[in-house]
Parts: sequence; structure tokens; C-alpha cells
Amino acid sequence: MQSRRSCQILVAMGSLAAALAVAAGAFGAHLLKSVLDPPQLAVFETAARYQMYHALGMIAVGLAGQIVGRPQVARAGWCFAAGIVLFCGSLYGVSLLGIRWLGAVTPIGGVAFIMGWSLFGWYAWRESVCTQE
Repeated sequence: MQSRRSCQILVAMGSLAAALAVAAGAFGAHLLKSVLDPPQLAVFETAARYQMYHALGMIAVGLAGQIVGRPQVARAGWCFAAGIVLFCGSLYGVSLLGIRWLGAVTPIGGVAFIMGWSLFGWYAWRESVCTQE
């Protein structure tokens, strides 16, 4: 039952991450345009975009685990959460704070995203997440 709770947490965290991505996008479009140079703004926008994609992924994983009753799929969602922190967080740090060494963390977050999507696809195939039998 703990894993089912994990799916519920992923839906809630994904929803919060999506809301924050919208806020970040608006912040970037309206307030940062005059503060950051174009390359820094592009990095910030990449962070906000990838945050939204993976927030939606967290929601999808959590719902799939709840609806189909295969809560082990939540592992994919936790990879998305780690990726948001590492990938998006490092890009926000590089663009807003100018901390260049954080760029070395970004690929680790990218690997977490790849692992999350791979796990989600594997569970969908192997565990019949997409169809009830």
C-alpha cells in the first residue's frame, strides 16, 4: 500500500511542479527579459520547459499507477522528480545566479529523465500499465 501512496504523492508533486513551471515561465517572459542576456534567458526557458514536461510525466506516472493498480511504476516518477531538481535546478542556478559549475550537474538530471521515460515505457510494456486484463 505504501507504493500506492507514492503514486498519490507523485500526482500532487507533479501538479505543484507544473504550477511552478508556469510561474517560472511567466517570470522569465515578463521580468527576466530585461535582466538576463539572451543566452541566459534561453537557459532559463529550457529549465522551465523541461520542468513542465516532466511535471506532466510525474502526473501521468502517478495516475497510471493508481488507475491500473501497478504502483511500482512510481519509480519512473521519482526519476522525473530527481531530474527536475538536478537538470532544471542546475539550469536555474546557471542562468539566475551565474554559478557556471552547476552546468556539470545538468547531464546527471538528463540521465534521470531518460531513466524515468525508459522505466515508464518498460512498465507500460511489461506490466500492462496501459490495458487492464
